[in-house]
Amino acid sequence: MTLLQLKYIVTIAETGTISAAAKRLYIAQPSLTSAVKELENELGITIFKRTNKGVLLSAEGEEFLGYARQVIEQTNLIEERYLGTGQVKHQFCVSTQHYSFAVEAFVELLKQYGGEEYDFRIRETQTYELIEDVAKLRSEVGVLYLNQFNETILRKVLRENSLKFHRLFVAKPHVFVGVGNPLARKASVTLEDISPYPRLSYEQGEHNSFYYSEEILSTLESRKDIMVSDRATLFNLLIGLNGYTICSGVINEELNGKNIVAIPLDVDDYMEIGYITHSKVGTGRFGNLYIEILKRYALAQR
Repeated sequence: MTLLQLKYIVTIAETGTISAAAKRLYIAQPSLTSAVKELENELGITIFKRTNKGVLLSAEGEEFLGYARQVIEQTNLIEERYLGTGQVKHQFCVSTQHYSFAVEAFVELLKQYGGEEYDFRIRETQTYELIEDVAKLRSEVGVLYLNQFNETILRKVLRENSLKFHRLFVAKPHVFVGVGNPLARKASVTLEDISPYPRLSYEQGEHNSFYYSEEILSTLESRKDIMVSDRATLFNLLIGLNGYTICSGVINEELNGKNIVAIPLDVDDYMEIGYITHSKVGTGRFGNLYIEILKRYALAQR
């Protein structure tokens, strides 16, 4: 197995076809096909499934691609540092539940270390997909929470996927409401206080188990439930419908505006917010930098 073969795999995955990858790599298509088959035979796995529309990654191929990207990124850094090659277009991806501080950290990472060229991605996504992203090395870091309700199940899922949870901080439950909501004038609220208002939650797709919910107390009955898929929609509905969502209470006014406020929720619960990494693959340079920035934001919450 060579670095060149790894670059071939990454390029094919990006382009979706052998022919397009061959053009980008400036090699003959038969030579590229032969190199891939040689690697698959050597490893004893099928990386790509051939279709009449191109190629698709197999389950084994998805896992292998994650490792290959890690190796290529480290190689690029070495070449840039020691061989004097031109600046490489670096890549980094993080997956997160819907936390403004995770976005803030991503912004700071880009401002400080992005350079002239980069391909950085942040995915605010469903909990199951977040875990899958890090397990399959599509993302180096994932940001989520544990609490007394979901911890046993989620830690089991993390172990089964060779993932490790690292605590950042423990937050007390809050609710987000619009500034026009009557609750916004309260110093704290109870479950009884919020019961007349619409409850907003992030949908979890096919894996809509209570254990994957982004909101604590998700098993409590509510007369008015609204599911959303993105933070902007949730905030708009909080304001437009006088709704609420249960959360960590961490919000950034600069990113999210002044129309949303966080109010302590009077319940005996907590949110242990942290990040996950793959236990068998070390994080790269940008993953480590992002984690350091997350830790600084965590210190501000204590």
